[in-house]
Amino acid sequence: MGTYLLNIGFDGISVGASYSTMNWGAIFAPVIVGMLADRFFSAQKVMGILHLLGAILLWTISGITDPGIFFWTLLAYALCYMPTLALANSVSFNQMDDPGKQFPGIRVMGTLGWIVVGLIIGVMWPSMTGDSIEATNVPLRFGAASSLVMGLYCFFLPDTPPSSVGHKATIAELLGLETISLMKDRSFAVFIIGSLLISIPLTFYYNFANAFLNETGMENAAGKMTMGQMSEVLFLILIPFFFIRLGVKRMLLVGMAAWVLRYVMFAFGDNDSLVFMLYTGIILHGVCFDFFFVTGQIYVDKFAPSNIRSSAQGFIHVATYGVGMVIGSWASGAIVDNYLVAENIHNWTTIWLIPAGMAFAVLLGFMFFFKEPETIPENNLTGEN
Repeated sequence: MGTYLLNIGFDGISVGASYSTMNWGAIFAPVIVGMLADRFFSAQKVMGILHLLGAILLWTISGITDPGIFFWTLLAYALCYMPTLALANSVSFNQMDDPGKQFPGIRVMGTLGWIVVGLIIGVMWPSMTGDSIEATNVPLRFGAASSLVMGLYCFFLPDTPPSSVGHKATIAELLGLETISLMKDRSFAVFIIGSLLISIPLTFYYNFANAFLNETGMENAAGKMTMGQMSEVLFLILIPFFFIRLGVKRMLLVGMAAWVLRYVMFAFGDNDSLVFMLYTGIILHGVCFDFFFVTGQIYVDKFAPSNIRSSAQGFIHVATYGVGMVIGSWASGAIVDNYLVAENIHNWTTIWLIPAGMAFAVLLGFMFFFKEPETIPENNLTGEN
């Protein structure tokens, strides 16, 4: 989408603002799910309606060229789409006897789906037509068609009735704000703050990597970016192996270091003799994503008391995908604009070194201030004696 928006005349700030809609959606998604699927309607029906509304909105968005109208319409779409991630998990867990063993095999299908879409847009379509559609609105229309199919499919999923009928959850509960009490523990507070701060530079990749690769002259960039998801599948499988040997702190540090290295590779790579650096930056996605986000979720699950474990997961989701990436989306757009040297030509070396420096600063702070506890006494965290 970033490549398309820059192509039709949006500036970097408008592109960053457009991507921030998904982050705002991540902040409010727990509220929507908690108010509807948890209390009143079956999860699969809520998910189906949201996808059908999303199909209409996304098709409408594909024809909008005004940045202001584009932002608000995409925000409406984000508020429909982001809750479906949690709803899909709810439907899945409701059908499983042992989610711990069964869910990873289901979750990896989402990564494979991402790869399929990238290959369709970046490889199959150009090979069939001879033209790239990465700088057009066609991917948005593919998304609208997929949302329509998914919305209809949801009504055939197994019934997942509301789990909290009669319980009037507060906004604080829905956003996981009760987790703030856990920040009395210094290491947990460092983890939350570090996760929020590291999410700011991470946004540069999600918002502008495709535009950068296309600007360097890389052909079929969307298809080649799927190598990142392929590596993600590999490292998802390897996480238990590394977790036992490295522990939480070292894995999180490796994940942060991978982001620094990725951006350095992008800063100094090119589409000629140093193209291997661009491919390295793409393939690092498995380490970047799995070692940071997945390991963070495991840490929260181990640290939080069982009675607020779900709220704690919601809280870290809001802090990273929500608040951190909202800031990052706006910051990345402003920085990309600041280093525009000619029409559709940017000083990408400087642009990528800025989030590399941000990620390195967070890495140093995390290294010195986060202490991984050998054991986590849950009864102490809940205030029991």
